[in-house]
Amino acid sequence: MNNLNLFDLSGRVALVTGGSKGLGKAMARGLAQAGADIVISSRHAEELEKALPEILEGTRQRGLTVTVDLSKRSEAERLARTALEKMGRVDILINNAGTNLPSPIDQVRDEDWDEVLALNLSACMVLSRALVPQMKERRWGRIIHISSVLGLGSKVGRSAYSATKRGVIGLTQAGALDLGPFGITVNCIAPGPFLTDLPLRLLNEGEKKKFSDRTALGRWGKPEEMAGPALLLASEAGSYITGEVLVVDGGVMAHTL
Repeated sequence: MNNLNLFDLSGRVALVTGGSKGLGKAMARGLAQAGADIVISSRHAEELEKALPEILEGTRQRGLTVTVDLSKRSEAERLARTALEKMGRVDILINNAGTNLPSPIDQVRDEDWDEVLALNLSACMVLSRALVPQMKERRWGRIIHISSVLGLGSKVGRSAYSATKRGVIGLTQAGALDLGPFGITVNCIAPGPFLTDLPLRLLNEGEKKKFSDRTALGRWGKPEEMAGPALLLASEAGSYITGEVLVVDGGVMAHTL
């Protein structure tokens, strides 16, 4: 096999949650360029309709948008059903949708904890559970959960976020053991500081500089720099990688102090 063909996703269908912007959109674009048909989901229909043509630009791939609130299990199940009905199959699942509601541990509100848990962790389980059976039938599949470096370490006020992102790592490892015999790999990407809407909304300029200073490269990541890692894990190029956490952080975790 030609080495470049290892990254060819022709004939595959990829579902990317939170695919209307940021890292999700960038990963969806990378998979479309590699030949995959694309399903993207988000809570916001107008963002999805704007994003899909940009994701598919210059390709001949099919695309589908599904507006869902993944904090509700019934909505996650509807997303899986719709993708299968409309596209016929889902070979690659990227669980990217997530949220962060920072608060010190003694001020965490029940409703905030429940929302972060539902979207960041439970939705990953529900979508995996719903889509795995048809992957098993073909004995091929790729599940990629998006964790965070804050699932490996943490910072002040990130109890709910870090707990769920660490939970995603456990889900990855257990899922890899469950599904390996069926030719399905399950991996996790732990991004560091990427310039997306979430950090731009939550961090002030001083905090942004602290993050960039912590990287070995001295800068924030660009969303398109997540496309390559996602393509590796989604394709034949990553066929012997499973149960792993791929840290994509510009060198943040290289620091010991």
